[in-house]
Amino acid sequence: MQRKEITFIEALLVIIPLTIAVRASNNMLMTTLPLVVKYLFNFNEEEVGIISALTSLSTFIGSGIINSRLRGDIRKIVFRISALIYAFLLPLFYLVSPITVWILSGIAGVVLGILMPNIITYAGLLKDRKQRERVLSIYTLALSASLVIGPAIESWILDYFNLLFVFLFFAPFSILTGIMAFFVEFPNENGNGTKVKVLSNPGFITAVINILTYNIVFSILLAFGGIYAKSTFNVSYSTVTLLFSSFFLTSFLSRLYLSIRPAEKLYYHIVFAISVTTVGLILISVLPPLLTFFTIALLLLGIPHGLTYPLSVISISRTFKPEERNAANSTFFAVMMLIGIITPTVAGFVIQHIGFRLTLAFIIPIIIILLALLGRYVKYVDKVE
Repeated sequence: MQRKEITFIEALLVIIPLTIAVRASNNMLMTTLPLVVKYLFNFNEEEVGIISALTSLSTFIGSGIINSRLRGDIRKIVFRISALIYAFLLPLFYLVSPITVWILSGIAGVVLGILMPNIITYAGLLKDRKQRERVLSIYTLALSASLVIGPAIESWILDYFNLLFVFLFFAPFSILTGIMAFFVEFPNENGNGTKVKVLSNPGFITAVINILTYNIVFSILLAFGGIYAKSTFNVSYSTVTLLFSSFFLTSFLSRLYLSIRPAEKLYYHIVFAISVTTVGLILISVLPPLLTFFTIALLLLGIPHGLTYPLSVISISRTFKPEERNAANSTFFAVMMLIGIITPTVAGFVIQHIGFRLTLAFIIPIIIILLALLGRYVKYVDKVE
């Protein structure tokens, strides 16, 4: 069956509410879960890292193993079933125990691994490159908007209710996901058996190295930043989520900029993002441990968070055909989850022995090395018309 061509407006009407619903609720899950298992279930740092890694591992399975192999109508069916499962999942976290938290986290990860790559692929269906990249930028802007809205709502909730009640208040977001999933279109796939060469594509390599320069930092902040703020500065749960909200505010503004002025040359934006990341890490790891410095660092680190992901998805959209993008996006999302598996697990062990600040200090030379590697591949992406 021939897929109808979607318009710019149609794409936005589906992508904006769906992306906000999925990402706001999922981010709440990822930031609240470490606090729940640490302070309600008395997990240590290594166990916090492992459960964060479990969620990322199951997302990797959903994206890299399940979704990347599905084609056509089967993928559409699995996508919609996953969205319906997600609609009923969040309220179950209110009843979570030290045992069931592992099961529910695994299910949530698999579902997310199926939902997110298909939303990215839908965002890239427009034929016109400039319109497509603008939609992709607006998609990432909706991600950032959800990451501002979500923590702000959560901060208000935690002023009046305990941690577990947050899952009930965010249930409408998961229900909206189940509804909006039925409006998502899928690309035509001819099914000729031709294998997509993903890993050797310079656009894919650029996307992966670029996301590595930031997601290593982001994975550590997501899993341990709230715990560090509470234990070091003795702030409330509400203040912890408010700090994350300020981080996502500058991320939102960065993506707003890309939506208004889409990036033509990716390299200059990437260099800027890595430079800001380095400054933010120095503020946390080198300067005295003051709440003011930590807050400024989060505001700065929100900028590369806003830039890095959209630059990666644009890199993929420029160098893959529409029928190839599901495989590319699924593999890319799986790689992001691998980062989320390895980083919290290793970081949990390292932080327990040398501390949060020193761990971040060791990240600085790693991202500088990655910047040097990027120069070899991004030039091919910037040549695409």
